[in-house]
Amino acid sequence: MSVLMVTSVGDIELDLHTDLCPLTTKNFLKLCKMKYYNGCLFHKVEKDFLAQSGDPTGTGSGGDSVYKYLYGDQARFFNDEIRPELRHSKTGTIAMASAGENCNASQFYITLRDDVDYLDDKHTVFGTVAEGLDTLTKINEAYVDDKGRPFKDIRIKHTYILDDPFDDPPQLAELIPENSPLGKPRDEVAEERLEDSWVPLDETVDPGQLEELIRSKEAHANAVILESVGDIPDAEVKPPDNVLFVCKLNPVTQDEDLYTIFSRFGSVTSAEIIRDFKTGDSLCYAFIEFEEKEACERAYFKMDNCLIDDRRIHVDFSQSVSKLWGQFRQSKRNGNKDGCFKCGAPDHIARDCDQDGEQKPKAPNYVLKDDNTQRGGNNRRSYDFVFEDDTARRNTDRRKVQKVDDQRSQLPPRGDRDRNSSRERSQNDEKGVRQKSR
Repeated sequence: MSVLMVTSVGDIELDLHTDLCPLTTKNFLKLCKMKYYNGCLFHKVEKDFLAQSGDPTGTGSGGDSVYKYLYGDQARFFNDEIRPELRHSKTGTIAMASAGENCNASQFYITLRDDVDYLDDKHTVFGTVAEGLDTLTKINEAYVDDKGRPFKDIRIKHTYILDDPFDDPPQLAELIPENSPLGKPRDEVAEERLEDSWVPLDETVDPGQLEELIRSKEAHANAVILESVGDIPDAEVKPPDNVLFVCKLNPVTQDEDLYTIFSRFGSVTSAEIIRDFKTGDSLCYAFIEFEEKEACERAYFKMDNCLIDDRRIHVDFSQSVSKLWGQFRQSKRNGNKDGCFKCGAPDHIARDCDQDGEQKPKAPNYVLKDDNTQRGGNNRRSYDFVFEDDTARRNTDRRKVQKVDDQRSQLPPRGDRDRNSSRERSQNDEKGVRQKSR
């Protein structure tokens, strides 16, 4: 054994043919002593054929022989040492990856199967793998792209010389580093891939934690999509933790009924049954907002699957962020481009907002109405949601639409049309009276 090569997937012990290929083996041994191969990628792996390394750039087009460092640029390459008795006959054969005839430098390859006769008499065979065939199997099974580059880097970590029959040239001492280099070579320009130290998550965490992590990443990805299409104001926004979602309600159940029922768990800020926009009929689901998170949790555990008005309801924590959307739009209208749209503070953004902080108590959204027009005007005294600006806004909008329609049809304003129609009716009545008198 001449060299121990430590890779990111295991160790390989090499036997070199120092007697048959002195020029080639001396180049390889002295480069190992210079730690030239430390960090070099196996930049090309062809399954059941060969694995190639020895290029500090990681591209397959670089590399220099030790003779260049000793004697100058004119000695970058050295001649072939092809021997008829040295063939590519078995797995683990080591040979020089040359750029052409007599153009050997630092790159080498290791065969991954027996009888690679195609390469005989073309490349210099200078050694074999004595131990570490299991490491070659791991390299052979690596996933690679269409150019043979592994998706996960396989690197030479260290090289240790076990036997060196050649004397060191005087210039070599200056080329040997004090400490063995770690990490990538300085000259590497290859495309970045998964580092050799990367370990799949399923090998480092238990299945439960892995499933939770996958769900968390999927949820964040979905949130980013919703933000991009405008469904939520921010990907990091979270629904409030003091609001319950209640569904499967009886259509006869009223807002004040839910307010009364859920108030026994804590102070209720609002209890809103969602209704059809046109008819005002209940859509059989509602949102209950509490002042405190603890009260919300108590109601969740106690009220799920309970009977209300002969209907077994379902209770869950709300996932709606519609109120946050309203705050976001309001902040945009007010021109507050910076700061948090949740709490209005200018010193942070919504992503960093502490939602568990103290919130100002909200006044209840209830007013007492004598006639509930949403439910048919049955003169019941009940609680209902009233938006003060809605009626005035609707009347103003109707007047504007009517005015635009009149202008388009070139008709006089509605008041003038009423006066004209009454004048025409009076004239017609006078004509009728005159005809009868005749």
